[in-house]
Amino acid sequence: MAKDSNGLDIDESMIDTVLAEDIDFQGVMKFTKSLMIKGKFEGQIDATGHLFVGPNAIANATIKAGIITNYGQINGNVEGIEKVELYRNARLTGDIKTPELIIEKGCIFNGNCAMQDKKPAPASQPTGGNSGQAVQQKKK
Repeated sequence: MAKDSNGLDIDESMIDTVLAEDIDFQGVMKFTKSLMIKGKFEGQIDATGHLFVGPNAIANATIKAGIITNYGQINGNVEGIEKVELYRNARLTGDIKTPELIIEKGCIFNGNCAMQDKKPAPASQPTGGNSGQAVQQKKK
């Protein structure tokens, strides 16, 4: 884990795709895994994965993602299917819709927020208790 220029510990090795600082991207993005924007993005994001907006990033976009973690600047409405996180020095100008919101001291948020209940898991999933996640067993 390396510290960025703002002193934040961000482990990029755990993020599937990273759009570097020198990338200026426009359009529509869709993804199911984790993605970090470190440069500039303008357009729309419609994803189920985890979106990270880096400390020096600027996103002028309408965003819908599973989890939205903002360290940088977002201008536009956001919807976090699971949650939205605004960390130190983050800026968000736009409305938020999410069941869970984390706002750290030192952020700037200008907009409205609508909180809703978390959606229950679809009934078609097996009820085995582990929701399809890998389970490790201890050796005796």
